[in-house]
Amino acid sequence: MVHIPITPQAEAEPAVVRDIQHYMRPGLLQLPSLPPLSLYVHLPWCLKKCPYCDFNSHEFRAGGSGGEVPEQRYIDALMADLEAALPLVWGRSVHSIFIGGGTPSLFSPAAIDRLIGDIRARLRLEPDCEITMEANPGTFEKDRFRAFRAAGVTRLSVGVQSFNDQHLKALGRVHDRSQAMAAVEEAAASFDTFNLDIMYALPGQTLPELEQDLRTALAFKPPHISIYHLTIEPNTYFAKFPPAIPEDDQAYAMLDRITEMTGQAGMARYEISAYAQPGHQCFHNANYWQFGDYLGIGAGAHSKLSFAHRVVRQVRFRDPARYMDNALAGHAVAQDDEVRRADLPFEYMLNALRLREGFALQDFMARTGLPLTAIAKGLEAAERKGLIERDMARVRPTERGFDFLSDLQELFLAD
Repeated sequence: MVHIPITPQAEAEPAVVRDIQHYMRPGLLQLPSLPPLSLYVHLPWCLKKCPYCDFNSHEFRAGGSGGEVPEQRYIDALMADLEAALPLVWGRSVHSIFIGGGTPSLFSPAAIDRLIGDIRARLRLEPDCEITMEANPGTFEKDRFRAFRAAGVTRLSVGVQSFNDQHLKALGRVHDRSQAMAAVEEAAASFDTFNLDIMYALPGQTLPELEQDLRTALAFKPPHISIYHLTIEPNTYFAKFPPAIPEDDQAYAMLDRITEMTGQAGMARYEISAYAQPGHQCFHNANYWQFGDYLGIGAGAHSKLSFAHRVVRQVRFRDPARYMDNALAGHAVAQDDEVRRADLPFEYMLNALRLREGFALQDFMARTGLPLTAIAKGLEAAERKGLIERDMARVRPTERGFDFLSDLQELFLAD
């Protein structure tokens, strides 16, 4: 669904992880309260690396030289990682869990049951804690999704991408149209709420083909759809061998049609790439966009954690084997950095301006510990350009601001 981007890094040695006293020492920021806390769990293996994918995912071949996915050892490493991080989140409740990848549905329902049970034993979960898991139709077996539900998953995110066999082949997906439809039917039968991941502006895709994809998706009456523009990311196969994709004007026309068709189906666009029926917004992703906190465990996972006087970011080791070795030895963290005061306005805006409702000015101060003067200049420029509308309490991106989101976010970069 959504992953916080993972940036390349040197991983020669584990980071020097400071104890809780270091994080709690006096500093320049004054955070009056801590935001909601989420947990992200990264399961890094997939059947096949997609040519557009820049996530930290690693191909696994059943029956190959690598044997089976090392489920138990990896979960052992995740729990060692989590236990080492507990002092940083002690006493805080977890509002949502997101199990992403890779392809988490490669793990057996029994392994997912153990994972969720082990997390519950170590963290205080809110009674209505949302537990989302990504699943791909290529790893779908009848009743498997139902078994994930029984293990404690409350929300499934199905990586369909397209219902067109030609486009699925161009994207390097391991499933076809019939598998995608069977997987969505099973998700709808097994879960009260679920998400479909769809992509547009695909190689060779026409507007009528995009409309057909959406008609097929909407026929399942999904509570939530995440719809992403195919982008060519660095260090991917598509970056080396770029496919012919629709021009920008055609892609904008596709996005307009997406918004129109989802609106006719009763879905509201609450975030730049997310459409939901009332009451079915994804709390976990919304927490990212509202600059909430998240503890990330697993290979390459990112964390963003707030303390009374600072905001800290961490990154785990990327390579799964190296991650397991280091996590089991008590050293899962490869990077540990305090966010610079000057960078906080841009980091906040990078997230909050993705939301249709924007953000409350009070929330900016509470989440960053900064005064409103830190963003006054950027807000004035954005309003002058017609990219936002605001009152004394709230800032919202305009339609133009949504269309030119990168331009809007850049106004808040540190000088």
